[in-house]
Order: sequence, then C-alpha cells, then structure tokens
Amino acid sequence: MARAARALARAAEGAAGPGLGRARLVPLPPGGAAGPDPHGWREAVAAAAGALQAGGLVAVPTDTVYGVACLAQDSAAVRSIYSLKGRNGAKPLAICLGDVERLYRYCHVNVPDELLRDLLPGPVTLVLQRSEELNKDLNPFTSLVGVRIPDHSFMRDLARACSGPLALTSANISSQGSTLTVSEFQDLWPQLSLIIDGGPIGDIWSSECRLGSTVVDLSVSGKFSIIRPGCALTPTVEILRQKYGLVPESS
Repeated sequence: MARAARALARAAEGAAGPGLGRARLVPLPPGGAAGPDPHGWREAVAAAAGALQAGGLVAVPTDTVYGVACLAQDSAAVRSIYSLKGRNGAKPLAICLGDVERLYRYCHVNVPDELLRDLLPGPVTLVLQRSEELNKDLNPFTSLVGVRIPDHSFMRDLARACSGPLALTSANISSQGSTLTVSEFQDLWPQLSLIIDGGPIGDIWSSECRLGSTVVDLSVSGKFSIIRPGCALTPTVEILRQKYGLVPESS
C-alpha cells in the first residue's frame, strides 16, 4: 500500500501542466485526529486549508465519493471548478460545512433544527433558500443552494478550518462516473493544487457506492422534493414523511 501511495504521489507531481504548479498527494492517516497519527491528520487538514485559502482546488474524500472543493466565497476558484469539470454553468454547486450550526448563516431554514440533525452529517444534500451571506457569484441563477455536511471526519475538520463554506462537487469530468479512488480521476490532477488520498471509498466494484448523496429540496414549507435519489433515498424519505409529516411536493 505504501508503495502504491508513493507511485501515485510521483504521478501527481509529474502530471502538472505549464503554469499550474504541482499537485501534491497527501495520504490521509486512518482514525482521524484521535487515531494513531494525529500529527499527520492535522498536517493534512492544514495543507488542504492552506491550498484552499490560496485559491486552489483540492481533491477530497467524502462519505459518498471523492470530491473537489474550493472556497465558495472565492469567485475565481468557483470559476476554476467549472473549468476543471467542463461543467455546464447552469448546474449549481453545493456548499459544504462542518456543523449544522453554521448552516443558518448561509441559508434561510424553514424546517425544525431536529430534522437537520437527523439527516446531517450524512450522505444527503439539503436544498434550501440561500441567504445574502453567500457569494453572489455562486449559482447566481437560483435563489436556492444545496448544503452538505458529510459524515466524514476529514471533511468536517477541513470545513471548520476554513473561514467560510466550501463549494463541493464530485471529482470527475461532468457526465462521467463518480470516483471512489484518487487514481480514478488522474485526468484532473494537473489542475488541482492538492489531492487528499483517503483510500478507497466503499466497494469500488459496486455501482451503488457511486450514486453520490441523496439530494432533497426542502425549500417549500411542509413539503419535500427528491432531486437525485442517491445512496440514502429510503431512510431520508422515511424520516421526512414518518417523523416530520412532510409530503412530496407533487402531491
């Protein structure tokens, strides 16, 4: 495993194009800040936060698939993510936060706090009305924003280490499949500032592990709308309908 990590790191260093610098690959120690290598964990968080604060794009592991993050309040970095993915400018980016409490600064919330905490952190993206605090260049075509709080210690620590929300999207070219290892998105490496290698996410042979988060619109009071079924559809709908009495928006 160590040999494979070194090989990937060498490939990442050699993949950078002219003027892009070298994307550095950082293996993520297991176990989080309380694990056997807390110093290495903190160094990985600090390296990613520093790259983001410098305007860079960072590949990150999440609780669903690998993602690419930038600072949501940095308009130039947001444009870089769209360029990286070849993404349609009318497709919105989600924001990523470390804690439910921070959600209220960037969204107008019309559901109980308990509902938020039943679903977050977790493999769910909640779509809510955006607040005026959010960068106007982020998804300027909509009054809504998707919010992720991944159930992943690194992502939560990274989000807490940054002054504002992260913009987060999957680490793949638009219309291509989601990725579960860093080697699966090598074509993106030259345009990345840093790659955090958290190892394989889930079963790389399972198509279900590549579904990404369940995206649910909660912007209409008392109702919900599933935008993308994702990997957590059944438990999400059960919570919304049975515990909170929300009804599908189409009904």
